[in-house]
Amino acid sequence: MPAITKPIMAAALAAMLCIAPAAQAEDHTDPAQVLATVDGTDITLGHVIALRAGLPREYDQFPAALLFQGILDQLIHQTLLMQSLEGEVAFGNKVQIENERRAIIAGQVIGMLSEEGVDEADLMAAYEEQYPDNSDEKEYRASHILVDTEEEASALLTELEGSAEFADLAREHSNGPSSTVGGDLGWFGAGDMVDEFFDAVVTLAPGEVSVPVETQFGWHLVMLAETRTKARSEFDTVRNELENQLRQSVLDTHVEMLEAQATINRADTSDFDVEVINDFSILEN
Repeated sequence: MPAITKPIMAAALAAMLCIAPAAQAEDHTDPAQVLATVDGTDITLGHVIALRAGLPREYDQFPAALLFQGILDQLIHQTLLMQSLEGEVAFGNKVQIENERRAIIAGQVIGMLSEEGVDEADLMAAYEEQYPDNSDEKEYRASHILVDTEEEASALLTELEGSAEFADLAREHSNGPSSTVGGDLGWFGAGDMVDEFFDAVVTLAPGEVSVPVETQFGWHLVMLAETRTKARSEFDTVRNELENQLRQSVLDTHVEMLEAQATINRADTSDFDVEVINDFSILEN
């Protein structure tokens, strides 16, 4: 549990022992409403809600009245401690504050761009491009036996050329989890397997077994079971994926435009010791 939330939990638990009857509800919806002032520093409803939004889900079990008082007390105590600081804010804390401010404001801009929505015509165009109706892309269902050496694979191939069953040999000899299901790898397409393995699969006819094939995992015997034309995904099943792609494209274009308009000077880091980013003690200097 983050240390910052412990006083809230303590206040909530204590208050649960003495819950007063609820007062008449009022309409308190102005985030700028001041709930407390500590030596001239205002604590608003917005501050309370923002802290509440960042609490772990375990706090959902507490009534709002308890959380409200605990969070307000927390903010008052933090303000008192902040005001009691003598001297400058530590460098490490200062840069964390700057990073947090940068991330929050950037997130607001991203949210504004996302709220513009995605044009339906653009969605359909992306769908037609990525999931064409006339696709002839093939999918393959195959099984394999994976062993450590070519000699082992060749010996098993000899057994298969006799009367041995592929699934039985896979269960007995194959490395890896597929051995429990007789080497069955299920359906896959281009890009789903390492190149050497896939290249061997596409040369086989259903029921045919390959010669030993070497990959980074070892030596394989591959048996092709069947093939099929890959079914076209329904628009509704990929809509969210396409929307996210288009929103990312809008964001990327916006960032590229901002980069083109801005003056950005990067220091020469060709000789920079990048391992220094793992030395957190530097922030304590």
